[in-house]
Amino acid sequence: MYRTIFGPIQSRRFGLSLGIDLSPERKSCNYDCLYCELKPAKVTDHIVHPPKVEEIMTEVERAMEEFSDLDVVTITANGEPTLYEDLDTLVDTLNRIKGEKKLLILSNASRIMEPEIQKTLSKIDIVKLSLDCASQRCFKRIDRPMRGVEIEKIIEGMKAFRKMYEGELIVETLVVQGINDKEEEMEALAAVLKQICPDRIDLGTIDRPPAYDVKPVSTERLRELASYLGALPISIIHKEEPKERIDFSEEEILSTIKRRPQSVSDVAYLFSEAAKERLQKLIEEGKVKEKEIAGVRFFTSA
Repeated sequence: MYRTIFGPIQSRRFGLSLGIDLSPERKSCNYDCLYCELKPAKVTDHIVHPPKVEEIMTEVERAMEEFSDLDVVTITANGEPTLYEDLDTLVDTLNRIKGEKKLLILSNASRIMEPEIQKTLSKIDIVKLSLDCASQRCFKRIDRPMRGVEIEKIIEGMKAFRKMYEGELIVETLVVQGINDKEEEMEALAAVLKQICPDRIDLGTIDRPPAYDVKPVSTERLRELASYLGALPISIIHKEEPKERIDFSEEEILSTIKRRPQSVSDVAYLFSEAAKERLQKLIEEGKVKEKEIAGVRFFTSA
């Protein structure tokens, strides 16, 4: 029985993942997001009763012996992992023993403007940061941060981190009906994301019971919103079957991929069987190439 370890879990985006929970006793977060799958809790700037690095590493080493085919080791928390005071030491220790496995952290980005956090995260193979809004008004409404946390500083921190970081940077945006699904919010977010230039954007919506009474948007709406983000690689979680799949011609496939790279799940969701065969032909002819970004395969222009 583990206290700080959970899984492994088969992730659609990262493969077989072993999770490390840095706040195993209670939720410790500086946000109280409307859509959080955890119960509402008072925001805090520290982890309550944090586990020691030695305890975590004892459990990680035991779990890695038990589960030898892991793809990633994921640092997360019952809250926000960058609140963990010994994060830098933990990352260094994990890097010494992980072998070919990748190290991943899931963070709300609230401390990404801090130099010491940037330094620590730069040692991690895959960094996934949340960014739901580009305006302070929307940010306060959806993410409900501690007083003093400003979205403008977070955005500037993300830009600075992108310049120094050599690993795979993923930004996740979770869309909530009636809040950040509006055109003006998505246009502002798109402008910021193009400046940050992450390797991948994960665009999703609520798919688990949320802490508060908020609703998801449809997959069709997610695809509409993705069009604002231009040619950035976007991964959309598809929870619904489409009304109909599209029989793209070769020219339409090339035009679509030029405007926005398509993920494997996009193709499975939207392309007809004949269109998939045309895509494969374009790949064989060298007109379309495949590129993997943090475990997600995309089709891009050659």
